[in-house]
Amino acid sequence: MLQRFLDIVLCASALLVLSPLWVFVMVVLRLTGEREVFFRQQRIGLGGQNFDLLKFATMLKESPNLGTGTVTLKDDPRVLPLGRVLRKTKVNELPQLLNVLKGDMSLIGPRPQTRRCFDAFPEKSQRAVVAVRPGLSGVGSIVFRAEEDMMHSAADPDRFYDEFIMPYKGQLEEWYVGHQGVGIYLLLIFLTVWVVVWPGSQLMHSLLPELPAPPAAIIAAQAK
Repeated sequence: MLQRFLDIVLCASALLVLSPLWVFVMVVLRLTGEREVFFRQQRIGLGGQNFDLLKFATMLKESPNLGTGTVTLKDDPRVLPLGRVLRKTKVNELPQLLNVLKGDMSLIGPRPQTRRCFDAFPEKSQRAVVAVRPGLSGVGSIVFRAEEDMMHSAADPDRFYDEFIMPYKGQLEEWYVGHQGVGIYLLLIFLTVWVVVWPGSQLMHSLLPELPAPPAAIIAAQAK
C-alpha cells in the first residue's frame, strides 16, 4: 500500500514538472515522421493479465511485423530519427507514468514484456514477474540499459536474446520479487536517475553486490 501511495504521489509530481517537455515532444512528433504521438502495445502485467503500455512513438507503425519484431537492435532501421534521441534519453518511456497512475504498473518492478519476450523467460521467472506490478524501471532495466548494444554485437541476436539475456534478466527479476520493499524501491528510483545521467556507472553492483552474477556471455557482450 505504501509503494502504491508513493507511485501516485511521485507520478503526479513528475507529470506536473515534466508537462512542458511532454507538450514539446508531442508537437514535434505530430509534425515529423509518421505524425504518430503515442505507441500502444500489449504487455503482460500483474497476474498475467494484458494491458496497453504507452510510449512516445519512436519507430515505424509496422515495426512489430518487420525485422526482429518486438526485439529492437542498435541502429535498428525501423527507428525514426527523432526516435533515436527519445530512446537514448529514455524520454520515450515517460507516457508510462499514466500506466502507473492507472494502476497497470509501478515506478519500480520487472519490466512488462510482450508475449514473445515473456515466453523467453524460464517458467520460474514467469511465475515471479506476474506476482507483482510491472515497473517503469527496475533491476533488469538498469542492468540491461545497453541491451540493444549487446544484441547488436551478437552474431545471432535472436539466439543470444533467448539463451542468455532473458534467462539472466529473469534471475534479476526473481531477485527483485524476493527482496522488494520500500527501501529497495527508493534505491532503484535513485539508481534509475543515476544511470540516465552516468550511463557507464557500475554503482548498481556496488550498492547491490548480492545480485545474481551474469553469465560469461553477458560479461563479454557488455565489454564490447
